[in-house]
Amino acid sequence: MTLAIFDLDNTLIAGDSDHLWGEFLCVQRMVDEASFRAANEIFYADYQRGELDIKAYLTFALAPLAGRDPRALQELQEAFISDYITPILLPAAGKLIQKHRDQGDRLLIITATNEFVTRPIAALLGIEELLGCAVEIKDGLLTGRPTGILTYREGKVQRLMEWLASEEETLEGAWFYSDSHNDLPLLEIVDNPVAVDPDPTLAQHGREHGWPQISLRNQRL
Repeated sequence: MTLAIFDLDNTLIAGDSDHLWGEFLCVQRMVDEASFRAANEIFYADYQRGELDIKAYLTFALAPLAGRDPRALQELQEAFISDYITPILLPAAGKLIQKHRDQGDRLLIITATNEFVTRPIAALLGIEELLGCAVEIKDGLLTGRPTGILTYREGKVQRLMEWLASEEETLEGAWFYSDSHNDLPLLEIVDNPVAVDPDPTLAQHGREHGWPQISLRNQRL
C-alpha cells in the first residue's frame, strides 16, 4: 500500500497549531500571558529559522499541562479546535486527502507538534494515523515532559523508520507533503516530495530539484 504522508502545520491547515495553542493558553489564563507569549514568539522564530531546540520548546509548551488528567482536558481541546483550528481548515486540503484515500493510499500525518494538541486535529481531518511528539504520562497524569523520539527534522525520519518497521510498511512510491525546510530530511528520502505553500528555503530547494509545488490556500492542486 502506498503511503501518503502529510505535515500538518501550514500544510493541511493555514496556521501553526503549536503556536496557536500557546495563544490559546494565554487567552484561557492558564499561563502568565506576557512572559509566555514572549517566549512562544521566540521559539516560533527559532523554528522558522530551523534553529529550534525542540526538547526545550516542548518542555516549555507542555509545562502548563503538568499534573493534569488528559481525560479531564477534553473540553479544553474542543474549545481550542472550535476557536482556533476550524477557522483555518483548508477545503483544498480536504480534497487532497480524499484524492489519496480514493486511490487506496494509507494516510499518515507526521508533525513536530505534540500529540495532545494534534491528535484531535488529525481526527477532524479524518486521518487516523499520526506521528507527533509524544507527551509523557505517569500514574494517569501528564508530566509536562516530552518522551520518545521527537518528530522534528531528522527525528521525523527516525520515528517514521521505526513506525515503518513496526507496521511492515515501506516508502516505495510514498508521497510527502510539507511547507517547511525543516522537513527536508524526510522530503529527500521519499519518491514523491511535494512542497505545499513552501517557505522561501524550501521553495528554492524544490525548484533546484524539480519537485512539484502546490498551494492549498489558493486552491491550486
